[in-house]
Amino acid sequence: MSLQTEWPFTLPKGYVDDQGTLHRTGTMRLACARDEIEPLRDPRVKENESYATVIVLARVVTELGTVPRVTTKTIESLFVSDFSYLQDLYRIINFQDTSVLDSLEPGAPFPTSSVEVG
Repeated sequence: MSLQTEWPFTLPKGYVDDQGTLHRTGTMRLACARDEIEPLRDPRVKENESYATVIVLARVVTELGTVPRVTTKTIESLFVSDFSYLQDLYRIINFQDTSVLDSLEPGAPFPTSSVEVG
C-alpha cells in the first residue's frame, strides 16, 4: 500500500495569465507542517491573517497548466470560485477522506458536507 501525495484537479473557471492563456488543470500535493508554519513568519500575514491561505496554496499547488511557477501572485489572480475550489481541495486531501474526489467531475464544486471538518 502506498500513500498518495499528489492530486490532479481542474479549476471551475481557470487562471488567465498575463498573455491571456487559460490554465485549468493542475496538481496539488499533500501539505507538510512547514507549509502551514512558514506563512506565519511572512509580514503580509501579520497585516492580514487571511493571506496565510494564499501563501499555503502557492506552496502546495505544484502545477497549473503551463505556468512555469505557481506564486502568491498566481493565487491572488484566481477567480473567487477557483480560489474557493482550491481551499476545499486542500481541506479534503489534508484532513478528510479523499475518496470523495473519485466521484467528482473535473471542476465540479465539492459537496458541502465533504468539506466540513469534524
